[in-house]
Amino acid sequence: MNPYNPIIHDRRSIRLKGYDYSQAGLYFITICCDNKICRFGKIVDNEMLLNNYGKIAFEEWAKTPNLRPQVELDVFIVMPNHIHAILKINDNPRRGVLHTPYITIDDKPRQSNTPPRSPSQTVGAIVRGYKSSVTKQLDLMGFKGKLWQGNYYEHIIRNEDSYQTLSEYVINNPLKWIDDKFYMP
Repeated sequence: MNPYNPIIHDRRSIRLKGYDYSQAGLYFITICCDNKICRFGKIVDNEMLLNNYGKIAFEEWAKTPNLRPQVELDVFIVMPNHIHAILKINDNPRRGVLHTPYITIDDKPRQSNTPPRSPSQTVGAIVRGYKSSVTKQLDLMGFKGKLWQGNYYEHIIRNEDSYQTLSEYVINNPLKWIDDKFYMP
């Protein structure tokens, strides 16, 4: 293996510089299987049919609020080779009220001057914990190989229009599977 060379191996972060990903807000997440391999089931008659791996992926995501009391799940779907989800991070665990649902200052996300809370409270930690948990469960079932793509996509939801668009996208994803950029026949 070649040693790390910052010129050749330039990995730019897709995260918003200076943004505190543990702060209250709504986040759209996409997590993909390695090489877009369909591991979680298939679309039949515009409906997602989960296989045993897909059921685990679904159940592990559904457990998230039990493990992280500041997190509420909004719409989410396990697709054949990826997961889409909207999640809420609350200021106060288990309050059910999102104090800052849309974070906008002159069309720019709010920058936090306070240090982030424990790493377990960030969007990245939530995704890492989820991916790790699903991987462990599938390993127990005999799965061998790399399950997940190395990174994930996130989008900070800043207003009601964005929320509505992304929410509808998640809900309607099985209906548009053939046109989806993650589609693999």
